[in-house]
Amino acid sequence: MATFTMDADWLVFDRAPTRPTFSLPPGSVDAHCHVFGPGDVFPYAPERKYTPCDAGKDQLFALRDFLGVDNNVIVQATCHGTDNRAMLDALVSANGRARGVATVHPDVSHDELAEMHDSGVRGVRFNYVRRLVDPEPDEYYHRIVEKIAPFGWHVVIYFEAADLAERWSFFTSLETDVVVDHMGRPDVTQSVNGPAFARFLALMDEHENFWCKVTCPERLSVDGPPHYRDVVPFARRVVERFPSRVLWGTDWPHPNLRDYMPDDGAIVDFIPEIAPTPDLQRKLLVDNPMRLYWRDDE
Repeated sequence: MATFTMDADWLVFDRAPTRPTFSLPPGSVDAHCHVFGPGDVFPYAPERKYTPCDAGKDQLFALRDFLGVDNNVIVQATCHGTDNRAMLDALVSANGRARGVATVHPDVSHDELAEMHDSGVRGVRFNYVRRLVDPEPDEYYHRIVEKIAPFGWHVVIYFEAADLAERWSFFTSLETDVVVDHMGRPDVTQSVNGPAFARFLALMDEHENFWCKVTCPERLSVDGPPHYRDVVPFARRVVERFPSRVLWGTDWPHPNLRDYMPDDGAIVDFIPEIAPTPDLQRKLLVDNPMRLYWRDDE
């Protein structure tokens, strides 16, 4: 049996979040969350760049029910590498109430992908954040895209705002739906009308296959909790400009934060600040994620 000791500076998720005051509409989806281990059942990858606390499916589902969420999209965690077993086990245990985003090698077989699809996987994630992974050449990712295309899967991309110009040609060459994590991590100390965020908005404007997660104010904010006021103009701009291509999620259990651990109730209460009308809220929380992840059920 493998044993793991979490990093000494690792912050454990809040085990007693406040109950949100904002009532999520029926059918709401937490479209960005993770499961970690438990490591003695689903070992962490040897090449990982961090060792987290265990945060398994039972704890995720308990949070789901406490917050009033109906469904989850579970994104493969980098600490598990391309071993998707913890994520897949959570999908199967969710009884149709979860979908997944996997991490795979280019040599993954059609049968392996088919098995993942049957379990509820609907996309793969490409991570370009160097403190978390070592990015591969473009050809590596193109080979993966060729293999997932027959399943109708999409690609999730995680990158820093400063990397967008360099990666633009590759990102825009993708013919699948493409979901950008955390608004491309804008620098919220700059103007929402500045050139850096304008580049990201142009990406969304010019390529209708691109979607955006308006997630992780706790990662982006300088002002901090509970209101994350400096993130609001950026997220609201995206929600109001692209109402049919936005997603929301908690990012539970909030990996690799260093200053504090957010209250998941406050993360839910952030929603009406960035999606101020019931119509925008329903698109963000229900219609869009259901269309992207549960389209097979329609």
